[in-house]
Amino acid sequence: MSEANFVDEVEIRVRGGDGGSGCVSFHREKYRPLGGPDGGDGGRGGSVILEASPSVNTLVEFTRKRMFRAGRGGNGSGNNCHGADGEDLVLYVPVGTQVRDMGGRLLADLDVPGKRVVVARGGRGGRGNAAFATPSRRAPDFAERGERGEERVIRLELKLLADVGLVGLPNAGKSTLLSRISAARPKVADYPFTTLEPVLGVVRVDEERSFTVADIPGLIEGAHQGRGLGLRFLRHVERTAVLLHLVDVSPWALETPSRAVEAVLEELSAYSPSLLRRPQLLAASKVDVVDPRRLEEARREAESRGWEFFPVSSLTGEGLRPLIYRLADLVEEARSGEIPVSEEWTVYAYDPAREAGIRVVREGDGVYRVLGRKVEDLVERLQGDSPQALAYLQGRLRRLGVEEALLREGAREGDTVIIGSRVFDFFPESGECRHSKGAGEREDVGEEHG
Repeated sequence: MSEANFVDEVEIRVRGGDGGSGCVSFHREKYRPLGGPDGGDGGRGGSVILEASPSVNTLVEFTRKRMFRAGRGGNGSGNNCHGADGEDLVLYVPVGTQVRDMGGRLLADLDVPGKRVVVARGGRGGRGNAAFATPSRRAPDFAERGERGEERVIRLELKLLADVGLVGLPNAGKSTLLSRISAARPKVADYPFTTLEPVLGVVRVDEERSFTVADIPGLIEGAHQGRGLGLRFLRHVERTAVLLHLVDVSPWALETPSRAVEAVLEELSAYSPSLLRRPQLLAASKVDVVDPRRLEEARREAESRGWEFFPVSSLTGEGLRPLIYRLADLVEEARSGEIPVSEEWTVYAYDPAREAGIRVVREGDGVYRVLGRKVEDLVERLQGDSPQALAYLQGRLRRLGVEEALLREGAREGDTVIIGSRVFDFFPESGECRHSKGAGEREDVGEEHG
């Protein structure tokens, strides 16, 4: 992964496909004069689905395109033909991706390969006129429009899934160590340099054992407050089971071992105190050019904190084998459940609660607006302004409590009632709910036959 294509945070807009509209149709066939209504239902819209895939390791694809829409459902047709369902849109993201809404609420944690979450559901298909046939309404001349698909903006955050997190100040030698113990090839140089992106490597211990190590780019003071790229990097430490601190004990180190360890711990603690409860080890790097006083100081620092201490050289390989075997043992303990890896166990699937309540707002003398997701959806989806359609609508609105709510707010016969984009004259109980006029009505309706 290069700094040009590694992306671990992005915002995208997703929309489920609209449902297809139902059809108004009456059967016409010789010798069957009473064929009756046969308008089919519309197909459901496709959903937008995120799936964790081990073949993807960055969110860079979502920087090239930010809007994703699933397929639309087909309209119903005569002879009770059901419209085709819209095609689902599956977006593949790296394993370890968290999905959040714009308020920061966790919707899903895709931490297992193949795990899926629906982030935008497709709309339901509208019912054709055959679905509205009853013994008292034998020839319904209306149908339903398809429901609109859900649309929202979500934030994708990648947290690397690694067994060991390699932490330390810039230029501590983390990238060089990772390149020596694994096949990863992060950028390294013989001048002050800090990695600009997290790098993941697999360490092979023997034929049966291996573990992953994440090189977390150098932390600086104030990283937990967003200084530098600290917040982005700290995110990748959260999932690790073991923390390996690396300190520079060469004569050219910019900080003493004690201060280097303290600085990193302060940032980890400020970001998430639970990180300090992970098993931690201290490795002194660059012992091939060691400053004996710094080496002894690093040893005392490890002993004072109860950590195991490993002097190593990535250049000569000194001390690497004991370190690798000890890390493998700690990782095995974590995998067996003896060491909690993460506190974020709860996964929230996206299933937005529909607003079932009804609210009436007086907008002027004799003008009332009815608000409520369920009521507005019912009115918008009804296709047709015939007396049958309006009688059906009035019955549904009465059962939902709309008429009662209007009367409580002082509405009188003949007043104007606005629901969604449609306008009605109010005639309670004894009269009809007469459609007066409409604005902005959708035209994606099923074909009318006969």
